[in-house]
Amino acid sequence: MVQRPKPEKNRLRRTMMFMNAQKPGLIKDAYIFGSDSIILDLEDAVAENQKDAARFSLYHALQNIDYGKTEVLVRINGLDTPHWQEDIRVAVAGGADGIRIAKCESAGDVHTVEEHVLAAEREFGVEEGRTLLMAALESPLGILNALEICTASERMFGVAIAGGDFRKSMHVQIEKGGIEINTARGLMLLAARAAGIQCYDTNFPNLDDMEGYKEEVVLDRQMGFDGKSIINPRQIRLVHEIFAPTEAEITHAEKLLRSMKEQADKGIGVYTVDGKMVDVPFFEDAQRIIDLAKACGVYHGDL
Repeated sequence: MVQRPKPEKNRLRRTMMFMNAQKPGLIKDAYIFGSDSIILDLEDAVAENQKDAARFSLYHALQNIDYGKTEVLVRINGLDTPHWQEDIRVAVAGGADGIRIAKCESAGDVHTVEEHVLAAEREFGVEEGRTLLMAALESPLGILNALEICTASERMFGVAIAGGDFRKSMHVQIEKGGIEINTARGLMLLAARAAGIQCYDTNFPNLDDMEGYKEEVVLDRQMGFDGKSIINPRQIRLVHEIFAPTEAEITHAEKLLRSMKEQADKGIGVYTVDGKMVDVPFFEDAQRIIDLAKACGVYHGDL
């Protein structure tokens, strides 16, 4: 049986790749692709009459496959189905790092899942509090309740928008530039930042449109997302490249942090860089960039 370390709430999650939990041949080597997280899916990818088979496959994968540094999450079925309670028991018993709550619309949904996660941890002897939670916002109500969802539990590490279901609920189609979904993206991002948790954009379904995919990933980074849901290993490298700090960003961050240290050592309390006054938030952002660069493996300095 594989023993996984305790999950980290604030770990690097640029890519979260969905995989059908029912297919052992697909999920047994999922870690080799290099996605930061994988989501073993018990919901949309699994036919209604195959839910038990998918849970069986999921449990044995979690128990026997060493996914290394790749985070392993489980997307459970919606709370309006008869499947979600057993999904939680199997995910917790198997040792999943976290659970993605499908179609989450309120803090009450989070509380309901959290109660069953805690019960499963106690039932199977799993350390209480080990299993993290994230929520998928898939409806206007979910987006409008984003802040209460983000702050509903200490287990919550992030939220993601599910574009397909959200677009259907809004009676719109995919448009270039995302005009049909950008308001929801922005509201969710504001809620996540206010709550201090991570935020992820929806997947890009057209695997043949790599140029359109690149444009959307660039937009995601510009908007402030922490990462993106993906559906194919081909999509991983581009996200990792775009979400890594650029050389110019790293150089500027280093300059800010070194300048602050030098001036602080001299007892200077009002910092200036290149003749401009710079306050504490600038240095905090510079440290964030250096920390992100380290996590992405693109920083080789000494800060």
